[in-house]
Amino acid sequence: MSGSLWLRPPGASSGTLPAVPRPRTGDDPGPAADPLDELAARLGVFIAAAVHPDEIAAVLESDGMNDEYIRLTYGRQDSFALAEELYARVPRSFPEPGPAADPWKVSLSACLLRGVIFALPGLAYLLGAPLLEGPQDRLGLPAGTLTLLAGALIGWVWDQTLSHRAYSWLGLGDRAAAGRTLLVGAPAGALLGTAAALTVPGGPPFSYAFAAGQACYVGAATVLLVLGRERVLLAALAPMAAGAVLVLLVDLPVPLRVALLLVSLLAACALAVRELPVADGVRATAARIRGLTARRPGRGPVRWRMLRGAEEEYAVRGPRLGDSVPFGVFGLGTGLLVLYAALGEVLAGGPAEAVAAPSAVALTLSMGPAEWLLHRFRSGTLSGLRGARSPRAFRRRMLRTLARCLTLYLAVLLALGLTGTLLWPGAPGLTGVRVATLLLLGAVMWSGLLLQSFGAVRPAAVVCASAAVAQSLALLTGIGQPRVVQLAVAGTAAAALAVLVCLFLGRATAHR
Repeated sequence: MSGSLWLRPPGASSGTLPAVPRPRTGDDPGPAADPLDELAARLGVFIAAAVHPDEIAAVLESDGMNDEYIRLTYGRQDSFALAEELYARVPRSFPEPGPAADPWKVSLSACLLRGVIFALPGLAYLLGAPLLEGPQDRLGLPAGTLTLLAGALIGWVWDQTLSHRAYSWLGLGDRAAAGRTLLVGAPAGALLGTAAALTVPGGPPFSYAFAAGQACYVGAATVLLVLGRERVLLAALAPMAAGAVLVLLVDLPVPLRVALLLVSLLAACALAVRELPVADGVRATAARIRGLTARRPGRGPVRWRMLRGAEEEYAVRGPRLGDSVPFGVFGLGTGLLVLYAALGEVLAGGPAEAVAAPSAVALTLSMGPAEWLLHRFRSGTLSGLRGARSPRAFRRRMLRTLARCLTLYLAVLLALGLTGTLLWPGAPGLTGVRVATLLLLGAVMWSGLLLQSFGAVRPAAVVCASAAVAQSLALLTGIGQPRVVQLAVAGTAAAALAVLVCLFLGRATAHR
């Protein structure tokens, strides 16, 4: 790059005389009056976009121009002097960047499919309803409700924690480690969910079997969803969903209902096992057991002080377990808030007819559009980073994108709530207080998921868990009217999360 450019043409000898100049013809304009003009025209795009002469000097040197060539051709001392003159001669012009690929673009149909998969398991309760009949429990709820809720809530919390750890391994590019994590975590979660259901006394006998199947399904669904097998899981749920639709038209016999439930459950579990590295997991477990029993350095009669490099063989690698706990806390808080939205009035001593099941179904179904709108927010802020000229301008763009995405999500949630209330037999009407509570809960969940997607899961988990604790204390102590308490708690949590979103996401560095 710094060598001389005055090279002899190939085949020329040292005795060759230079060619005699010929008279110029009319078609030949001759050399430029100043070679600097020709250079400025040739490198005009780079010179105009430079923000400092040193950038131009780097371009000149990369073009093969050394100081000797610059002195002979352009009459300047070196590349820096030439760059300063070019920088002063060519006006600044910063072209807008071309259209860049959007890394946050996702398919709307894929997100909607996930939302449907989240809600479809609820149809299993229609098939199992005749086997769950019995006297109401002490809270006035249908028989077996508390048993099923205990198992579902524990399974939901474990599912959130396990999913984050598996996704962390996938983000590190280690799909095998993610499979091993799911291989261990999914059965453990099924056992925990079943144990939680068994601790609730007084339920019908079939409710405990149903809760065990529910816990097994949650584990299998977690495996398939984390590994991106949504369509496979949908196919496994098809027999149960078809049976639930038939129940609305004709009365199916109990053996057929149980068979349809078992077919979907066994299909989901079998498909999940097929995706897991069972053989590799067994070999890894055996190797770990052998490693625990093997003698490590420094364990013999003489305890040598090993160098740090030798100790690193036994260091735990990968994501830390503590990083996944806040996701479970966030799942516990949001799960309790959704539970109170559906059963809050009944738990406070109200009539059984006050169960607002359509609100819980609407919040579950809305998770599909919520996921898509989270990606649209990331896309909008990315374009804001490219187009904003100042931090204040970027903040304004971010707030506009946030308002647009949140408004669209709340509109979808309201439409789902109204539709469910109209179609659900005997559902309580959506009064103004119920609508406000539903929308505020939707804002809490979407804002919490937004903070979670930016890595700020701890403050979101603290807010949601605090809101769940506050509402639980209000129910236990009987403070206030249930609807007013729900509205106040949801409004306070939504306001706190809105402040956190503005604080965390108002900085451009949070979006890189």
